[in-house]
Amino acid sequence: MTHLRLGQRANRGLPPHNRRHGFLKRTKLRLQFTGWLQYIPTAAAAVLLLAAALAGSWIGIWQVLLVRLPLGIGILLLGALLVDLVTVKLGVRPFEPVPRRLDELDTFGVMHKRRSCRSFQNRDLTVSDREELMRAVHRHTRPTHLIGTRLIRLEYVAAPLKVWPTVGAREFIVAVAPRTYDRLSVIDVGRSLHKVVLHATRMGVATCWIGAGADQTSVVSHLGGRFDPAEEHVICVCAVGYRSRFKPIVVRAIELVQHRRLPLASLFFASPSFDTPLKVDRLPFSPFRRCYEACRWSPSSLNTQTTRCIGTTDDSGRAMARFDFCTTTASRYYAPLGLGIWCANWEVGCEALGLPGHLRVLTSDEQGELDTPEPPGYGVSWIADPLGASTA
Repeated sequence: MTHLRLGQRANRGLPPHNRRHGFLKRTKLRLQFTGWLQYIPTAAAAVLLLAAALAGSWIGIWQVLLVRLPLGIGILLLGALLVDLVTVKLGVRPFEPVPRRLDELDTFGVMHKRRSCRSFQNRDLTVSDREELMRAVHRHTRPTHLIGTRLIRLEYVAAPLKVWPTVGAREFIVAVAPRTYDRLSVIDVGRSLHKVVLHATRMGVATCWIGAGADQTSVVSHLGGRFDPAEEHVICVCAVGYRSRFKPIVVRAIELVQHRRLPLASLFFASPSFDTPLKVDRLPFSPFRRCYEACRWSPSSLNTQTTRCIGTTDDSGRAMARFDFCTTTASRYYAPLGLGIWCANWEVGCEALGLPGHLRVLTSDEQGELDTPEPPGYGVSWIADPLGASTA
């Protein structure tokens, strides 16, 4: 009550529109992190349609258009809302089997199969799946695996963290980096965690990257003694579990809208000015075609696709020399995180295609035209090893 009164006194000095904005924001966050926001749009749409049908009955004309149509849709939405509340919010649903493994798929099949999971089953990972997943975590966070020099951690948390819009998640991997900002550490988080995500996909374990949709207070409280707020920072979390076919209508709509990607000509370029699309179908760049597609379908914050790639050849112009990965915005966390995810798909794809190379951060002199304080912000380069450069 003390905090509430203090907040009320503080708000008295604010303009009315600011106070209203603050109230709406707090209400939205409360609904979001208590798991009710996913159902509000469906309920609101149903109420509006039923109200429209009532108004149409008073008008007395065009009964099919003004009454029967909104009434029918409104009733259907109310029915769907009831089903969502029972099966998702209350968790009363038919038995769902554990999804099968995807060991028969090749690397690119696994990358294509990966989709953000917005609804999870009411069950924990099996002991064997959790142990295999944690082995992948340890493997991909080894110091020798990282691009940067500062360590990152991927911590497992078995608790229903407050997240949105994902529903039913009860197990998470929390990405922790040094509190002092280091761009390469953020890139390493994206790169390392996405390799774990790909391994989970092959296991049949569903995943969902969550950034701003996670309540930081909830995450930190469940980390407990494994987190030092004075020295560390939570970059993001990743929900893990078994995919459920039961999900709110709003979540289904979000998935439909976000399942879109830019064309390759808008992502891969032959110059730092981003005005010449890379000729991905011609040598020496054509052997990487499947890698381009893998990066194109990489997850990113709100699917904004802030990563770009510049391909260059050697002095002869006949052999591929390197690919430079950059970001198009000055975002300190989400853009480099997305760049790291691209690097993971690129590395895994090149390995599957037998195209040897390695990631390295170039010096300012080596970057050449890329060395600029404005976006695009240089991140890291994939450099072809001699064999890859000659065979490409």
